[in-house]
Parts: sequence; C-alpha cells; structure tokens
Amino acid sequence: EVQLVESGGGLVQPGGSLRLSCAASGFTFGDYAFGWFRQVPGMDREGIACIKTDGTTYYTDSVDGRFTISTDNNKNTAYLQMNNLKPGDTAVYYCAAKYQDSPLRCSSKWFRGYWGTGTLVTVSS
Repeated sequence: EVQLVESGGGLVQPGGSLRLSCAASGFTFGDYAFGWFRQVPGMDREGIACIKTDGTTYYTDSVDGRFTISTDNNKNTAYLQMNNLKPGDTAVYYCAAKYQDSPLRCSSKWFRGYWGTGTLVTVSS
C-alpha cells in the first residue's frame, strides 16, 4: 500500500522555523520526484518546492531563500525546512510524489501520483 504521511506542522511565531517530514512507503523512493504544496481556503493548491531524482530543486519565489527541500533515500523521507516564517505562510502543507518519467514541473497537474493528507502550519504571534 502506498502511503505518504506528513508531520511537523504546528503553530509558530513569525520569524520562527519548522521542519516538515513526509514519510513514504509502498514504492521505490529513489525513482520518484517529490514536491511540497500548500493550500489556503478558497485558493488553488500551490507548488512551493520540488526536487528531482537527481537532487535538482525548484522553489517558488515567495519561499526561495527561506525554505529548503531535501530527501533521504535511506529513510524514505522527504523534508521541507522552513525558516523565517511569515503569517502569509499559514496553510495546509501537502507532500506529493510522482514517478519521474518526464521533465519535472512543480505543479499539482504534473504530480498526478501520490499525495499525503496534509499538515497544518500556522504562523501567528
């Protein structure tokens, strides 16, 4: 059974940090690209950070320089390190994985593979 399980969300003050984890099982981890997405009510799900199987990363402008995506093939886990968090980062964060058989696009349309159920991140004082 394929599973992606996110963890690490919570309440943090502006300027603080969080690390999200995405534990994957049921597929060959190293053959898949991973992405982190976020969604607020009434808005489309936004791709914010993605990583190819060769380690190449992509970031949307709003998080570039503050967030870092990584993967650990030994632990079958993807991570999103989030620093200098802002109230505008408040959202439900989702992890996604897709077999990389075409050029990666950091969009929910490309990631037609596996999705986690999300973890809430709230940035507030």
